[in-house]
Amino acid sequence: MVPVRVLGLVVDARMQPVVLLTPLDSDERPRTLVPIWVGAQEAASISIAVNGEDAPRPLSHDLMQRLLHAVGATLDRVDVTRIEEGTFYAELSLTTSAGHLRIDCRPSDGIALACRVGAPLFVAEAVIADAGVLEDDGTDAAEPEEEAEEKVAEFRRFLDEVDPEDFQG
Repeated sequence: MVPVRVLGLVVDARMQPVVLLTPLDSDERPRTLVPIWVGAQEAASISIAVNGEDAPRPLSHDLMQRLLHAVGATLDRVDVTRIEEGTFYAELSLTTSAGHLRIDCRPSDGIALACRVGAPLFVAEAVIADAGVLEDDGTDAAEPEEEAEEKVAEFRRFLDEVDPEDFQG
């Protein structure tokens, strides 16, 4: 397993949110990125956690954090374990009074929770080999810089305008 961090959130050409993970030791350029497509709700929750903000009302991941605290459990780490047919899989590693537990989860939920509690993130080497891409070093002009910046700005506007009540079931 390779320790990673959330580099940021972006949107793809179809305006779908993508969380970018990168190995912790990737200071050199171009660095490896692991893009994981997530839903809009999860993207907003990850963004709130990464930016150290608070939602006006608790989101699902805030509730998860509170539940862990209430039962005396700790989130030790989140592992993105595999990718199958384009779908990423992850596991929460918890310490509880009953012992150590590993719980299957969606990577987006694991990332959002880990960002809230300060738990480390890991990605399996096989996942990085399969899904990792090298960061654009600026030599490829496939997408003009202004277009990429506009996509990021549009996604940021979405995050700024989203209301947690929009996600109530």
